[in-house]
Amino acid sequence: MFRAKSEQFRVIEAQVHSSLHTFLQEQGQPGWPHSLTMARLVARALRLGRSALIQTGLETLHATSANASYRLSYLTPALIWERPVILVAPGSVQQRLLRVEIPRLQEWIGSNKRVYAGDNFPDDNFDGLLITSPASWLTDRLSGKGWFPRNIPTIIDGADELEEWARKQLQACIQPWDWNELMGELPNEADWIREIRVQLTKAVFEHPPNPYECCLIEAPEQALLRQMFEKLELAASLESTFSLPKSWKNFWQCWQRSGQLMWAEIARSPGQFSLYCSPVEVTTALSSVWSEQPVVLIGGSLDLERSAPVYRQQLGLGDLTCLKFSPDRQNELIQLYLPDRLPMPNTPPFQSALIQQVRTLLNLSSQAKGSVAILVGDVPLKAQLGAVMAAEFGSRVRVEKTSRDERGILIAGWEFWRRHQWELLGPQLLIVTTLPIPSLENPLVAGQVAYYKQRRLDWFRLYLLPAGLRELQRAVASVREAQGVVAILDNRVNHRSYGRQVLLALSPFARINYLDESLFTHFIS
Repeated sequence: MFRAKSEQFRVIEAQVHSSLHTFLQEQGQPGWPHSLTMARLVARALRLGRSALIQTGLETLHATSANASYRLSYLTPALIWERPVILVAPGSVQQRLLRVEIPRLQEWIGSNKRVYAGDNFPDDNFDGLLITSPASWLTDRLSGKGWFPRNIPTIIDGADELEEWARKQLQACIQPWDWNELMGELPNEADWIREIRVQLTKAVFEHPPNPYECCLIEAPEQALLRQMFEKLELAASLESTFSLPKSWKNFWQCWQRSGQLMWAEIARSPGQFSLYCSPVEVTTALSSVWSEQPVVLIGGSLDLERSAPVYRQQLGLGDLTCLKFSPDRQNELIQLYLPDRLPMPNTPPFQSALIQQVRTLLNLSSQAKGSVAILVGDVPLKAQLGAVMAAEFGSRVRVEKTSRDERGILIAGWEFWRRHQWELLGPQLLIVTTLPIPSLENPLVAGQVAYYKQRRLDWFRLYLLPAGLRELQRAVASVREAQGVVAILDNRVNHRSYGRQVLLALSPFARINYLDESLFTHFIS
């Protein structure tokens, strides 16, 4: 009987393959070439209870019709599997799954499996598909809330952001209004609390302004805070009616853990600041989570290598099945323009050479039907470039404003592009002014680098470079969909040892060393 049951479960791979293959044919979908391979792997992971990490090479953090196929690859086995499954996905993705993908897939395969979306397990007898948010699942696993049972196979869609999701759950914050709440709780101590806030405000605002509007909390400021918390703890022990407000208690508990980064976000106009405390690394917190259930982690581009050694180290992942798919060369090939004789970034001639290159590219693409995006990491340079280009190309130019103008020229920072690129028309031309390697001028980046240095780790190859490559791969995703042109004006790609890794991250591409209007002829209507 045991053998019969085992064989029955083993059939799931064949059943999933057959069902999805026929469904895609019937729907006339422009199938992702790896749909069936991924579906079989997910089915196998469910059957064996073995964790897996899958790099799709596609955008996984937004709900678009283009990435529906890879989501069908995990939904099909999740709906056919006779036992409960948990799916962790961002809200926008959940909405599309619940409204579009799941109903039509269930109708096709004849599945009556219960589908429930919520922040906890419905009941002990639930054997359906539970869809929940990253925040809820991570809060439960990191804080032991008991919202979700252990040992239930869990699929995490959008694992590109898993490290950041975890860091936010482990982060504590004190906002400006929290000081008023604290003084309201301790009116007799309000004067010295207010004095501490005044001293901290003075210390924080003495830090030189920077484009990131933040600063690290240094030893003198930490000493002030520690003194205040020690007094608050004493007050709590003497007054039975007083307990630390939640935000202050969370901050103090977070600070007590080792390996924490403390900083202030500064709002100079109102003269206010917010305090943050967050772990430099999430490996320690997450490493015990993965043994509680089998997980299938699905991301776009998590690591250059199939075995994802850097990504796994950052997330505390142990041994698991790894699979990496490459973009389709026929349908997702980009044209890559990489000039060689430009000045290096952070040298005086770079800005004028950059402006000239951008001007040339915009003029050559001016007759084509399609938008242009220019990504600028340097905040002052972004404003300067916006002003120069607006003077030459008029209202077509916008700086960090969403508009579906098919001939628009968007100038944006990396964060803006990450959040909004799928709201815009896929650009015919993406100009990357400099590689998105995190800047040491950012106090938070400098703080993390200092942590790596203290442990004698290769901070560039373990932190800065992987972060930059992931950002770059995500940035070109919508250009691949349009089969457009990517121009990288950062000469470090040609002359630094890590340039080969940059090119590997951009593959597949056809490299071009010249500029003429023929590059954009297929966009001309």
